[in-house]
Amino acid sequence: MAQDDKTPLFNWRVREQLLSRRILVLDGNLDDDNGTVLMTQLLTLAAEDSEAGISLWIHSLGGSVPAMLAIRDVMRLIPCDVSTLALGLACSAGQFLLSAGTKGKRYALPHARILMHQGSAGIGGHAPEVEVQADDLRYTVKTVVGLIAEDTGQDFDRIYEDSLHDRWFSATQAQEYGFIDRIVDSFGQVIPQRQRVGISK
Repeated sequence: MAQDDKTPLFNWRVREQLLSRRILVLDGNLDDDNGTVLMTQLLTLAAEDSEAGISLWIHSLGGSVPAMLAIRDVMRLIPCDVSTLALGLACSAGQFLLSAGTKGKRYALPHARILMHQGSAGIGGHAPEVEVQADDLRYTVKTVVGLIAEDTGQDFDRIYEDSLHDRWFSATQAQEYGFIDRIVDSFGQVIPQRQRVGISK
């Protein structure tokens, strides 16, 4: 009888190997658990070395808005540059974190795809509850759209209109729009540079 469950190949041993090279990975959906892990890893790596860069590799269909906002807050808080890389898909929250990387260090692989949209609200309940939820949704949308506009250099109104419906970008289109700075064409672009120890000439 076939088993649906399988041992994940991208396990904690692999993640620890990447962490030792200051590489973090958002794979799959962003939720409260893996969002908290990414936040604490960013803070820990920054505490260990405040000058060395950190890389965040993204292959994600999106997920939690509170988690993505908190991760961006941490990325802005720490003194380290945070390079971002779209591996295959960077959708919704993945797109948000991709464009939130350090300017000049936001990358995508040549055939990566990026999706921007506002996401779903899931509003329901009695009228007063719906009104409160609607107010919170408006605040969240305004916040997220404003941050994407800040990170991409686009006008707020353009981001708002473009995000009303699913909008897909190729790597080239993502670069033109301002989600990324470069399309990867060399290995050195995606691996954090280690700090050199010793006396430099």
